[in-house]
Amino acid sequence: MLKTKDAGVDLAKTSPILDIKRLAATGEFEGYASTFGGEPDSYGDVIAPGAFSDSLAEHKAAGTMPKMFWQHNRDEPVGKWLEALEDTKGLFVKGKLNMGVQRAREAYELLKEGDIDGLSIGYRIKSYSVDTDTGVWTLEKLDLKEVSIVSIGANESATISSVKAVKAAQALTDKLKAGDRLTEREFETWLKGLGFSNSQAERAARVHLKGQGEPASADETLELLRALRG
Repeated sequence: MLKTKDAGVDLAKTSPILDIKRLAATGEFEGYASTFGGEPDSYGDVIAPGAFSDSLAEHKAAGTMPKMFWQHNRDEPVGKWLEALEDTKGLFVKGKLNMGVQRAREAYELLKEGDIDGLSIGYRIKSYSVDTDTGVWTLEKLDLKEVSIVSIGANESATISSVKAVKAAQALTDKLKAGDRLTEREFETWLKGLGFSNSQAERAARVHLKGQGEPASADETLELLRALRG
């Protein structure tokens, strides 16, 4: 992809390494689409803290979100971003693949198996500075247009952080089916892999497993899960 340095030109920046903690069957996942500071990415850029704040505020005021595309292809939306915010690490996003779309289902399978490992942001530069000694660009203000799921990335610090325990959850489900008991930690990991939030999983683990003298049986665990699901 040809990259120009002119402010106002649409660019894209990628970030590999999917560290997926929770990819539910619904297609929901979360993670970092970009990280601040650190070493320049393969384009020679560093994104400054606060770079997305104005754009995110504008999206919020307008009731919009950045788009979710496959490989930056505007003709292939694969879902929607439900949340985007800045923290001290970078741009954190939560999204949901549209499992009724073939490409989204393909993306889900590729993410789950680790066959693709990147997120990439598409933006317009609004403000930047350049270190004349190193040639490194510091991107200070960006108009965030979209965050894509991609095959190859450039910023090795940015991660998706939300579909990794799928395999762990599957293994624990098999353990339950075999009639084995789960430890408190395994039970918590299992619930997270099934789509429960961290707080829900931790609370359920405390209530169900502590004070019983030993971990719950498979039948007791499944009964609790049905109760939690309502």
